[in-house]
Amino acid sequence: MSTGEVHGLQADDSPLFRTTHWSAVLMAGNPESPDAHSALTQLCQTYWYPLYGYVRRLGHSPEDAKDLTQAFFAKLLAKNQIALADRERGRFRAFLLSYLQNFLRTYHRDANALKRGGGQEVISWDAQTAEERYANEPPDDLSPAMLFERQWAGTVLETVLSALRQEFGVQSRLTLFEALEPHLWGDDSSTPYRQVAQELRMNVGAVRVTLYRLRQRFLERLRTEIANTVDPPAEIDDELAHLRRVLAG
Repeated sequence: MSTGEVHGLQADDSPLFRTTHWSAVLMAGNPESPDAHSALTQLCQTYWYPLYGYVRRLGHSPEDAKDLTQAFFAKLLAKNQIALADRERGRFRAFLLSYLQNFLRTYHRDANALKRGGGQEVISWDAQTAEERYANEPPDDLSPAMLFERQWAGTVLETVLSALRQEFGVQSRLTLFEALEPHLWGDDSSTPYRQVAQELRMNVGAVRVTLYRLRQRFLERLRTEIANTVDPPAEIDDELAHLRRVLAG
């Protein structure tokens, strides 16, 4: 995902929020907050592709999908609709998708206005890169909503993996992380410990212990990331199970 600007603000290169998702949402909806624009940038950069993919899966052309996604963000920001998001109602992604669906149902009424003011680039991205990503989606029969869910799940997973990659990079153990990363999510019995040990020049026992600890850290960070997007906390396990199902599908 390319970095871009929202209302003149440069997007953060890191996929990690410096605050929780809901904290960012609350800041974004408060124009008096000095961090409001930065929070908006983070939210837009995280969710633009799942939303773009949803619009494309509805059958819109690449150019129309880009214009519609831009128009959606423009309306979301101009009317401060982000302030309507309420963590007491549950998942932020559900709010965002619901608002997009409502926008698409009514946008034709503003078609002329969109044409007159169209092309306004509220959030910047490389259109070619966006379409290349969409072209790489599996040729399945997923509905637009399910494609959005899968992209959301991928975003959560990449956020967690990026955090772990940073941790190991700081510790100068990036090679170790990259060797073990493919084995974080899956059946432990299928992990080729001997092969990994040979590649890393470690003994099998050390690989088992290291991978066990890395998996624990991975699950810890994954639960924390999910906790940032749901309310109440009791929904974390349900959301984690849902994420697993989406990624498995």
